[in-house]
Amino acid sequence: MASEQDLADFLKSVEKRAFKRTVYHVRDEDAALDIVQDSMMKLAEHYGDKPLGELPMLFQRILSNSTLDWFRRQKTRNALFSNMSDFEPPDGDGDVDWLQAFAGAAGGEQVESAEDSTRRAEILHQIELQIQELPTRQREAFLMRYWEEMDVAETAAAMGCSEGSVKTHCSRAVQSLAKALRAKGIVP
Repeated sequence: MASEQDLADFLKSVEKRAFKRTVYHVRDEDAALDIVQDSMMKLAEHYGDKPLGELPMLFQRILSNSTLDWFRRQKTRNALFSNMSDFEPPDGDGDVDWLQAFAGAAGGEQVESAEDSTRRAEILHQIELQIQELPTRQREAFLMRYWEEMDVAETAAAMGCSEGSVKTHCSRAVQSLAKALRAKGIVP
């Protein structure tokens, strides 16, 4: 059974990635923060007594379900109400996690030039924008597999689908990203 400290350490270790992943899904930082916090509260309230090894899968499932619930609420709200803000384009300011983007340069022997770091930051920004454009299930599978570094079985369990579906979603996501990035002149 996980102690309170184990649970706190686990939640601290996943909070940033969970937030970033949720922002990709819902495209709204405030909503993403609410979803992640609600998911963490549900995990602590209902599953805090589970073994530490079960927490990652439980949290991923809770986070996925909370995100789907948010989309359902949005769909219902949009069907009932018409807000002018619904017709505005997404924010699109593309906040870049600068600490993460420059983590590689700080630990290396060679410091990159300002031009290289700016170019790299722009490429990261373009990649993030393209990830946001992926269909929901492709984006979810892609982020779990490559951002959360979950294996196919874990991703399938968290998404509630077969392993074959996960592989298909990931393959399509990678193909779409590669095609979109090549069209922008970004080649690996």
